[in-house]
Amino acid sequence: MKKFLSAFMILSLLLLLAGCTKKEENKANNTGGQEEQPEPVTFDWYVNYSWFVTSWGGNVVSDTITRDTGVTVNFISPPGNEAEKLNALIASDSLPDLITLGWWEPQYAAIVESDMVYALNELADKYDPYFYEVADQTVCDWYRWADGNVYCYPNSSFTPNDLATHDDIASNQTFLVRKDIYEAIGSPDMTTPEGFYQAVKDAYEKFPMVGSEALIPIGAHVFDETGCVSFDQYLMNFLAIPYEKDGEYYDRYTDEEYLRWLKMFRKLSYEGYLSPDVFVDSRTQMSEKIANGRYFCMLYQRTDLADQQKLLYEKDPDSIYIAVDGPANSKGDAPILPSNGITGWTITLISKNCAHPDRAIKFFSYLLSEEGQKLIYLGVEGETYTEENGVVKLLPDVEEILNSDREKYNELYGADDTYWMLQNNVMQLKWKLPLKEPMKQLEEWTYPYTRYLGQYEVMVPKDPELASMFTKCDKLWSKTLKELLLAKTGEEFDTILDNYKTERVRLGFEKVMEEKTRQMRENKARLKME
Repeated sequence: MKKFLSAFMILSLLLLLAGCTKKEENKANNTGGQEEQPEPVTFDWYVNYSWFVTSWGGNVVSDTITRDTGVTVNFISPPGNEAEKLNALIASDSLPDLITLGWWEPQYAAIVESDMVYALNELADKYDPYFYEVADQTVCDWYRWADGNVYCYPNSSFTPNDLATHDDIASNQTFLVRKDIYEAIGSPDMTTPEGFYQAVKDAYEKFPMVGSEALIPIGAHVFDETGCVSFDQYLMNFLAIPYEKDGEYYDRYTDEEYLRWLKMFRKLSYEGYLSPDVFVDSRTQMSEKIANGRYFCMLYQRTDLADQQKLLYEKDPDSIYIAVDGPANSKGDAPILPSNGITGWTITLISKNCAHPDRAIKFFSYLLSEEGQKLIYLGVEGETYTEENGVVKLLPDVEEILNSDREKYNELYGADDTYWMLQNNVMQLKWKLPLKEPMKQLEEWTYPYTRYLGQYEVMVPKDPELASMFTKCDKLWSKTLKELLLAKTGEEFDTILDNYKTERVRLGFEKVMEEKTRQMRENKARLKME
């Protein structure tokens, strides 16, 4: 009996030790496989946006991430033209450790096809199987190349199922008016070209100055080599112009409803209500003008003016921008506004110049995990927020700074997706903070109109000849859009449009539309939407 009890006790002790070991392994896995005191490593992280000026270190979130993972980040962003900088890095084979760029940008394919980045699945197989637990399999499958590998991971990715199971996913696209001016001119109906035209004139005549500076009647996103999203994509979405007809990708640029509105904008431009600044201002210049409340109305992304909106709210709650019913088609249909698609907003890759790919993939896993996402979104419990019975609240002083001084908030706390490169908006809904003004109304206004439209997101194809056609057609449209808005007469507008239709055919427009149709059908099949 003594021998039996001794053996039993030894076996029990071994099982207990094995259990403890297993728990420690799980704990390590849940932090991306990091050890409790990981060796320090620094990653150079290139973010392909000139406006991104956020630094790492000195705030609650980045310091916590560094403590947990050992990783310090040195962010690099282009000082000027993003494409030129990224092309130079590719040409010189000097990509930094991590790279973030738009999924639609042609450099993505160039980087992968030049064998400049690691396959994330191969790194996960070799160094960190925990990646497969935190990465979305549907998203990985979407980004899987023909060779079976996944070379990037997106942020802000939504699937059709996400839209089907949540009623609080918002589009970023809004029609905004300055509240006090809009109300002062009688809160007019701006859903028709005639109503819009009159409202803009009334606003300028009644409020020609904002402080010591002139009111800018209409604001828009920057013009680039593909056009201007405010005057093309966003306007088309508000007009509910379809992306496809009879199973073919639709030519939205020559839709009669769209042209009817463009002609109204041309008239406003000719009469001096479309400021020349609209065609040349950078995002930084626009942000300064928004912060001073200089625009009367804008087709704009609501999150792009969040910081400026909060400043306006601090100064005068009536001077903020509010979302109202904007341009609509002649039938009065509701707008069809997109959420992000499964492709997300940006993608992040690990360069083969990275000296520590093992640490890089574990860093990815950490950021993608619930622990990482909660940290990126809320910060650290007790330092930035409290949680009781599943209810999350920001600490009052933290919330006050978040709503009044975003730059200071980033420096002190670094939460609220300051580090957005791998943010998972759907996961973060688990801890969603109650919406508050001045952003609450802007977000909630979009809920009824938000739809999944990711099936229509197309990429510049890999084939060089076809890719060139895409690029040339985009550049032609960008040039044409400006000319249409600046045309002196309706007849000149029509001539410019006719020339555009002729020239784009010469540049290969028909093949471009065929490729868009092919991609659309493929997207639908992959998303099981047919």
